[in-house]
Amino acid sequence: MPVVHEVFAYLRVRDTPAAIEFYCRAFGATERFRLVEPSGRVGHAELQLGPAVLMLSDAFPEFGLNPPAGDADIGASVHLHVDDCDAVTAAAAAAGAQVLMAPADQFYGERSARLRDPFGHTWLIGHSIEQVSPQEMQRRYTALFEA
Repeated sequence: MPVVHEVFAYLRVRDTPAAIEFYCRAFGATERFRLVEPSGRVGHAELQLGPAVLMLSDAFPEFGLNPPAGDADIGASVHLHVDDCDAVTAAAAAAGAQVLMAPADQFYGERSARLRDPFGHTWLIGHSIEQVSPQEMQRRYTALFEA
């Protein structure tokens, strides 16, 4: 069995330079580098988000690499665990993100929000508000459906 050393989110977007600018303003990312082909398309870019690396590229439909289509959910999201969910959500909204769920305390011990960035990707933003055991989390989760 192979050993996994790291996992990277790799997002395809319609305008990588604009996405880099957005992620820097909204989430405090810093650009590590980008590779640009002669036509101007960004084939690969890396951003530092705290201890994590976010990878981006423009669309390459000739290789089946396409960005999200409009406002449709793509079935995946990126979760940022931050110091202050409310502040990060406000910064992201000011930078152009759509707030899909305002910050609220959740049963699993986190204050969290859900955003869609201008490039069609969904982000979960959260910070811990209490330590909850898996057993207590399950009890609370079950109670949500019994109410």
